[in-house]
Amino acid sequence: MKKIEDYVRAIPDFPEPGIIFRDVTSVIGDADGLKLAIDGMMEKLEGVDFDVVVGTESRGFMFGVPIAYELHKAFVPVRKKGKLPLETIEQSYDLEYGSATVEMHKDSIKPGQKVVVVDDLIATGGTIEASIKMIEELGGEVVKVIFLMELAGLNGREKLKGYDVESVITYEGK
Repeated sequence: MKKIEDYVRAIPDFPEPGIIFRDVTSVIGDADGLKLAIDGMMEKLEGVDFDVVVGTESRGFMFGVPIAYELHKAFVPVRKKGKLPLETIEQSYDLEYGSATVEMHKDSIKPGQKVVVVDDLIATGGTIEASIKMIEELGGEVVKVIFLMELAGLNGREKLKGYDVESVITYEGK
């Protein structure tokens, strides 16, 4: 039986020399890999009481929607600025070379709702930190943050201190 790590393709020197890119498309492109990924993330939610799954564009959608569906929970997307049609709130965050802004609908999280945040990968943690700020601004309580993969060498967990964060796979480097 293959492990989830066996489905992750490592691409050296992308996007720049010295970086090993961990490719999630090789996981979702295989039915067994996709099942292992979703099942592994759902295991991290055993015993967690929550109402809503929030997933970040776009790979957080790929994992968050099947988890929400399987556990009969609502799903809320966090999108790049300008992609949502109704009234939104937004949060900007720093990237390695610049900044980005994400949004969610103003009515997507109700005060008091318990929220699980899902994404494929934690690197620097900026996107998820921004998402959490919006969830809390709307009155939600983040009870768990789960990732398929973590690049521990980029210290993304530092931005998420105080939250229950788990990853299915952890890579020690960048």
